[in-house]
Amino acid sequence: MSSSTTAPGSSALTEAGPLSLCEREPHVPADRLVAEMVPPPRFDSVRFSTYIPDPNQPSQTEAVTALEGFAAGLGGAHASGAGRRGFLGFGRAKAPKAPAGPRGVYLDGGYGVGKTHLLASLWHATPAEPSRKAFGTFVELTNLVGALGFQQTVRTLSEHRLLCIDEFELDDPGDTVLVSTLLGKLVEAGVALAATSNTLPGKLGEGRFAAADFLREIQGLSAHFRALRIDGEDYRHRGLPEAPAPFTDEQVAKAAYATEGASLDDFPHLLDHLAKVHPSRYGALTDGLRAVCLTDVRPVPDQSTALRLVVLADRLYDREVPVMASGLPFDKLFSEEMLNGGYRKKYFRAISRLTALARDAKGLAGS
Repeated sequence: MSSSTTAPGSSALTEAGPLSLCEREPHVPADRLVAEMVPPPRFDSVRFSTYIPDPNQPSQTEAVTALEGFAAGLGGAHASGAGRRGFLGFGRAKAPKAPAGPRGVYLDGGYGVGKTHLLASLWHATPAEPSRKAFGTFVELTNLVGALGFQQTVRTLSEHRLLCIDEFELDDPGDTVLVSTLLGKLVEAGVALAATSNTLPGKLGEGRFAAADFLREIQGLSAHFRALRIDGEDYRHRGLPEAPAPFTDEQVAKAAYATEGASLDDFPHLLDHLAKVHPSRYGALTDGLRAVCLTDVRPVPDQSTALRLVVLADRLYDREVPVMASGLPFDKLFSEEMLNGGYRKKYFRAISRLTALARDAKGLAGS
């Protein structure tokens, strides 16, 4: 549906009409990619003290304690730049010997148990300037390498005290070798690592490619991390009602016209448009949006399209942009084959996040 469509009953609607994601083709300079490696707006104010552990899941409390200790241990001189000179530390003043054992923590658990909350809390608690701490998803990290080149990425991130990687998953052999090599260089430079995933580090890549062929790289990644298991149910569904039923096309259009800063797009057309925009720019694609309104939501036709939609869902969730839609409910987006395949964890995460954003959009119906 075009953003120029006139919605029924538009007398009280916004004069300019809604925006359209399909009309946006953002270009993001490389320096913005680095500057934006901070916790997303949803996690600006989270801290360890605001994480509420489930009393029935002691691993959640144990994880908080372990991460608080990890953050406290990052207070000494190192990759913040103190005493450092040159590439990868060559020529720097003598620094304290790095602690033995893993130089990172790895938060493993299901969807919605608060892993990203804890990872962002670690970023906030680490005693270093924001410019010396980096926070991004696994996809954003690989996109950074693509934008800067490998050596420049190593030089840039080697000056950091902490690198936080959210949603750590390896989807192909190239990413395995790339990330294994990158993190190895960063650990040599003294950068502390923290990551979240739904897969233990020794199991990364399982079900997606011939992981046995890359066992050395995967084991090398695992050696960098101390794994912390976080058990629990998805808090987004804990005590909350089921996802609201989809709206009609007319309701979605009316809400889009009545909501300042809302976008209005036909879902199949949006999926086609996402193929023309690099996923590293999906954050910029959503700049300034107050709500996303979609008509004719239907099953995603193929895996490449599905993976692009996962990235968009993550960026919308990070920015707390409600999503109002007509058509099928979001738990019908992905086929059974997709949900049982190697990317199933990404798809379940997308369903969970889009469902939460759909709940947030219920108030738009009265706009």
